[in-house]
Amino acid sequence: MEVYTVTVATGTSEYSGTNNYIFVTLVGEKGESERTLLDNPGLDFCRGAVDQYKVTSHSPLGSLILVRLEKQRYWVEDNWFCRYVTVEPPGGDKVLTFPCYQWFVGDVKVEMREGTAKTLKDDSVLQLLMHRKTELQERQRTYRWTTWAPDIPRCIDAKTEADLPQDARFENEKRSDFEYSLQYAFGKSWNDLDDFKRIFWKLKSPIAEYCMEHWKEDWLFGYQCLNGSNPRMIQRCKKLPEKFPVIPDMVQRSMPPRTNLEKELKAGNIYLLDYAIMDGIPTNTIKGKPQYIAAPLCLLYQHPDEGLIPIAIQLEQSPGQDSPIFLPKDPPLAWLLAKMWVRHSEFQVFQLLSHLLRTHLVVEVICVATLRQLPAVHPVYKLLAPHLRYTLEINCRGRTQLISPNGIFKRVVSTGGDGLLILAQREYKMLTYRSLQPHLDFADRGVSQLPKYFYKEHSLMLWEAIHSFVSGMVHLYYPSDKDVQEDLELQAWMRDISQEGFTELPSFGQFDWCAWVPNTPCTMRQPPPTDKEAVTMDMIMATLPDVSQSCVQMAITWHLGRAQPDAIPLGQYTEEHFSEGQALELIDKFRTELKEIESHILSQNEGLELQYLYLLPSRIENSITI
Repeated sequence: MEVYTVTVATGTSEYSGTNNYIFVTLVGEKGESERTLLDNPGLDFCRGAVDQYKVTSHSPLGSLILVRLEKQRYWVEDNWFCRYVTVEPPGGDKVLTFPCYQWFVGDVKVEMREGTAKTLKDDSVLQLLMHRKTELQERQRTYRWTTWAPDIPRCIDAKTEADLPQDARFENEKRSDFEYSLQYAFGKSWNDLDDFKRIFWKLKSPIAEYCMEHWKEDWLFGYQCLNGSNPRMIQRCKKLPEKFPVIPDMVQRSMPPRTNLEKELKAGNIYLLDYAIMDGIPTNTIKGKPQYIAAPLCLLYQHPDEGLIPIAIQLEQSPGQDSPIFLPKDPPLAWLLAKMWVRHSEFQVFQLLSHLLRTHLVVEVICVATLRQLPAVHPVYKLLAPHLRYTLEINCRGRTQLISPNGIFKRVVSTGGDGLLILAQREYKMLTYRSLQPHLDFADRGVSQLPKYFYKEHSLMLWEAIHSFVSGMVHLYYPSDKDVQEDLELQAWMRDISQEGFTELPSFGQFDWCAWVPNTPCTMRQPPPTDKEAVTMDMIMATLPDVSQSCVQMAITWHLGRAQPDAIPLGQYTEEHFSEGQALELIDKFRTELKEIESHILSQNEGLELQYLYLLPSRIENSITI
């Protein structure tokens, strides 16, 4: 008689425990143990519990290869989340860990493998090879591709979050908080300006307050191009585009006496924002009234004393009498309104392209392909699994609540409706893998020399740390290119990404900067001005979002930009997928590097009135959850 000590760990989130029957069977190379009901005196499988049991076998099992868990209903259905199972063989041999990290819903049977990461060629036991195959077949039935709209990345086949399997859903705490904050943000009290001010002061952040005080100042406009919610638009201007006929005399007053535009172009101190992608995008109609957009060009100058400042703005892509070039020396309200139009375009590009397309939709493709093509024992699955948490549900909610035909964007954003989709389709056609790599993106945009570009500095530090960590992990399991080529599961994963997810592809700071609506308006209710001298405060107020639109903008940017209550920071893993010593050493090294980056950023910001803390590793979530 062989006696094994089996430990079963239940999840720690709400409703993880169960009162249903749980059975275990140990599967070895030589046979199986008794199918054993796990039942100690008192309550078993409570939330957070780690319960220990004895399991017997009448004959030696040999090397353990699988643990089979079964859940059967007792009176009522009661879902259960299992974290892991450990098994201590007879004779005090090495304790084996079998990661699980999944929900048991209904009367189900789940077989888990020991935690050592294995590629396909590492397996030779027929039963383990069949286990890999069966697991992927089940996952591919569960996680299916669909096309939500043409000419954008494909997504998970789920009309709403309710169609997702339990393993892809928010945990109860996250779901409750998300829905409460959404209800709070869109309560019925958002009706007048007093409510707007009251809510602003209730939700305010230090940067949002600072922005409200200084948003009209040119230097803060320039600062946001580097360190605001969308710091990827600015590019070096070596030669003025013909469509933007700025002449030196126009901008001379923005420069010191002994220099001029031509000299500064050659010196690399002139930069450009070009929102050509906005040109001709259909506009929304809100409450029966047409909204407006522009496709601005903005020239910026790295001033030796004042920092990066805007020096010329044209609100359309084609110059002409009705598309004047606005300058800092123009009437103050005309210059202010021109900057607001640029920031309005910035809102569209940030929300729909940087945030929705390049973050949520791109990563959803990786997420779906990983779940479909890599078994849980695969090293790349283990590496990516913590970074897939909640992504499918938040994206489903985005498609139904934000960008749907009746969603929040349709209610308040000037590109809501057809415009947002056309904008995303345009960007998708130009999307390259190169542009998603920070060091190459900065080089291509010619911005490596810009001072006080904290986003660039911090993101490069993080990129190097992440790249070093991932490279170390990959080299651990793939010593050569031949190993990569011969991994059929990895090749299927890449095909799923490139052929199924990215079809037709040719190759959190939003609340702070968007809460004060005039700084980054979500819509414009009047067309761009054509006469600099005719701009009045009444015109500006008539152009800006109305009170209800402003309230919704502030509510949604707060809801989507706030810290999450169950956030897991970058490099912290609540689920232990790896068990090998070398892999754990790489994780420890990665965490050490992240701590060093954290210390550097905190030290750099000490004493600064306007701090840049968005890329603190402790503030970066492991996965896209909001």
